[in-house]
Amino acid sequence: MWPILLAMTMSQPQPLLTFEGREGPGKGKHVVLLAGDEEYRSEEAMPQLARILAEGHGFRCTVLFSMNDQGEIDPERSDHQPGLESLKTADLCIVMLRFRRWPEAQMRHFVEYFESGKPILALRTSTHAFDYPGDSTNAYRRYGWRSSEWPGGFGKQVLGENWVSHWGDHGKQATRGVPEATQAGHPILRGVGDVFGPTDVYEAAPPSDAKVLLWGQVVAGMNPSDPPATGRKRTASGGEQDLNDPMMPVAWTLERKNRVFTTTMGSATDLLSEGFRRLLVNATYWCVGLESSIRADADVALVGRFEATPFGFGGFKRGMRPSDFARGG
Repeated sequence: MWPILLAMTMSQPQPLLTFEGREGPGKGKHVVLLAGDEEYRSEEAMPQLARILAEGHGFRCTVLFSMNDQGEIDPERSDHQPGLESLKTADLCIVMLRFRRWPEAQMRHFVEYFESGKPILALRTSTHAFDYPGDSTNAYRRYGWRSSEWPGGFGKQVLGENWVSHWGDHGKQATRGVPEATQAGHPILRGVGDVFGPTDVYEAAPPSDAKVLLWGQVVAGMNPSDPPATGRKRTASGGEQDLNDPMMPVAWTLERKNRVFTTTMGSATDLLSEGFRRLLVNATYWCVGLESSIRADADVALVGRFEATPFGFGGFKRGMRPSDFARGG
């Protein structure tokens, strides 16, 4: 077991779960991972991804959670993500957020990180990471997915897409990742084999300057052996097209003010796919400018005990604290 730093006192637990990296190309780099969604078990996925990056690649990783006033992890608490000041020393921020409404004092740390031009790696529901109502007086309300001031908010403006729709049948049609042939030499795809996840394909149309790396084939079931789904579906714009012709993008990069990697896959159960784990590890290297160090055979094995809970609302394990993810495993 590598060193784990828990920002804890005997009287008042704090939300910082930090894994000190072993040796590897990421040594000296600090990654902050933000877990905050109610459905896809980011509170399980982010600690596991942090352990992989620390154990096998040398990154120092800090995981922050949505928490209640008792110091317990509570994904349904959308307005409290303590510890965001850790972003001051971050070289990369990995986000798996959904409809968060952080107060200004917390949101300020995230905005300052973004405005510094540092990289962002975003998973699944992060296309709709923030949700501030129309009458909100929060100084950062434009980051909300319904924003008209900054159309589409953080998701559309930074990641390249907002929430649109479930393209695959949610909970019934899984996703098979299909690499974009013209990007076969891209470092993020180096060594990436089969990518499969039980989360369905999202409808997505990233902008023209996005570089699509992976397409999402809608699968006719929830198992890797299931065939591609057939049929047609109406798009959000009112047209109609085949489910898999053309396929929807599920992973892409953008290089504007920030170097950004976005994937609409990303539940805890998606991490059971070795190909998907490799995609995320490679994307981490790329985000921080270490693409020359990406190895096709790098270790992306799960670390310790990882029992991914199937996605679903209300499915999180109540009473958990950050320190629980540092034990056993």
